[in-house]
Amino acid sequence: QVELVESGGGSVPAGGSLRLSCQASGLTTELYCMGWFRQVPGKEREAVGKFYSGADSTYYPDSVKGRFTISRDVAKNTVYLQMNSLKPEDTAVYYCAVDPFLHGDCRTDDYKYRGQGTQVTVSS
Repeated sequence: QVELVESGGGSVPAGGSLRLSCQASGLTTELYCMGWFRQVPGKEREAVGKFYSGADSTYYPDSVKGRFTISRDVAKNTVYLQMNSLKPEDTAVYYCAVDPFLHGDCRTDDYKYRGQGTQVTVSS
């Protein structure tokens, strides 16, 4: 059973930084799509960063490019989302998700396994 547990959310003023962590367990393959997503009630889910474990590149949408960075600690089975220069519009529930069945095509936002999410609130 794949399990993802996020931590690190909280409240910060605009311009501040947060680092979210996502610890994964139960993955039986080294090849998977993984990403961070955010959800605001009444709005569409948005991917804020995605990568394929078998490649070097990471996708970021324009809304966060240059401010958010995904990093991995393979030994700890943990993925991080470093968020800098936060804006009030970044306020959302952030969650990580993984899918080992996409064969490297990570474009979908509908990943098979996701964590429970962590709230990020940015005040103006």
